[in-house]
Formats: sequence, C-alpha cells, structure tokens
Amino acid sequence: MFQQLGLIGCGLIGGSFALALRQAGLVRQVVGYSKSPSTTERARQLGVIDTGAPSALQAVAGADIVVLAVPVAATESTLSAIRHGLGEQTLLMDVGSTKGDVVQAGLRALQHQAGNFVPAHPIAGKEVAGVEHAEGALFVGRHVILTPTERSRAEQVQRAIEVWSRIGARVLTMGAASHDAALAAVSHLPHLLAFAFMQSVAQQPDGARWLELAGPGFRDFSRIAAGDPTVWRDILLANREEVLRQSQAFREALVSFEAQIAAGDATGLGDAIGRASRARAALKPAFSH
Repeated sequence: MFQQLGLIGCGLIGGSFALALRQAGLVRQVVGYSKSPSTTERARQLGVIDTGAPSALQAVAGADIVVLAVPVAATESTLSAIRHGLGEQTLLMDVGSTKGDVVQAGLRALQHQAGNFVPAHPIAGKEVAGVEHAEGALFVGRHVILTPTERSRAEQVQRAIEVWSRIGARVLTMGAASHDAALAAVSHLPHLLAFAFMQSVAQQPDGARWLELAGPGFRDFSRIAAGDPTVWRDILLANREEVLRQSQAFREALVSFEAQIAAGDATGLGDAIGRASRARAALKPAFSH
C-alpha cells in the first residue's frame, strides 16, 4: 500500500494508472499536476486525483510513488524540477514510449536519486486522449516494459514489477536499447507507414473518394494513422535511428515484393505472402487481448 501517488500529467495514461491503483487498493491519496490547470481540475472533478497541485514539485511532496506521464521530450526538465521534492525511498517511474533518451535524462537529472528511477512503458492506450477517457482496467492483460537504468536499485525494480502486476499488467524487463529497437519495428515504423500511406492516397485527385471505398480491413490501418501528430512527431524523432533502420528493412522487403509483381512471378509472390501470413498467425496470441 502506498500512502500517496504524485501524478505528473493527468491525461489518459496517468489518469488510468491512478484509477488502477485506487481500484486495486494500492494507494490512499493521489495528488496530481498537469501543465494545464484546467486538466488538473478536470481530473479532480472526475475523481482521478484527490488534490491538484500548482507545480510538479508540490505534487511529489510527501509522495512514496511518483509517475511521470508527460511527453518524452519533457522528461529531463520535469525530473530536474521535482528532484528536490522526492523522498529517499520514493519509487519513481515514467510511462514514455521511448526509453534510451528517458534513461539518459534520468541519469543526468536525478543524480543521487537515480537509484529510485525505474523507467516503464505500458503498451496500452486508446484512439482518444484525455483524462475523460481514463479507466482503471486499461492495463489489464497489457504488456508493460520496464527498462531499469544502470543505477536503478533492485528493490525499486521489484516494487515496480509488483505494482504493475497488481493492476493486471504483464510485466517484461529489458534494456532500453532493446526496447527501442523492438518498438521501432512493431509500433513506431507502422505508424510512420500509416501516415505516409494516408498522405500518398489523400494527395491524389480522387484520393478522398477512394478512401471512402475502403473496407473493414482498412480500419486498423486508418486508426493507426489517426495518432496525435505532436505525440508521434516526438516519438519518431526521439527514436530516429531505430526507426530509420527498420524503415530500411521494410524498403528491402517492399522492393522484393515489387520485383515479383513486376515479373509476374506468381509462385514467388505467393510464397512471400504465405510467409508473411504464417508469421502473423504465429503472433496471434499477442493480439488477443
């Protein structure tokens, strides 16, 4: 049981984490802060937080668990702002989508407090953003990846594992570089492709009419392309090296498919499609929750 959660960023993910802790009986009080005072007040009205704080530093005062749910680019400045308000045993986590930059930001900003920092990335979300859509069950059955730094204390890593497990998440631990490579392949590049595809169709004279003819199979692709522009701009730039590496691998695969189509190679094309289909079928359990 935690006495107080200091929540920095009262949006969908941060708000859902606060609600999940409440529903699991893991926290007594939640103090929240968002850059926008209206967001903080809305979170209070909805019962996501108990009290709104006027600053990030004041939100963490007295907290024994702190979660940063802010844009990755704001991680270092936020950690610097709250460092002096953190307790000696306070468990500190973030929920950013990239981890290499977050780890380095933590090491630079936290200094002697770095041992309490356990970077985390919950693979969860919705098509809509905002604290109004926060829900306590958001993380149930979802992967949460922890990427401890070289200075993260073992007992704090264990506490982080227990917290996320208690609210229903499937917890994995890996290095920040491995996380960023994996997410570039299965999340960041797919978003980049979706953005590029929608642009390529929409900019054609009849593109809007063509998009109206899209069937159910197009739904997930269009949903990906509807991602928040600012959020995805920052993610793609933060993980640019891995995204570009994965983009090159995709280009090579695409060129191979194009060559088979151009040559009318029905056998080769069928085999390639079959391999892709079998790879997708092998991953089916990962998409079942």
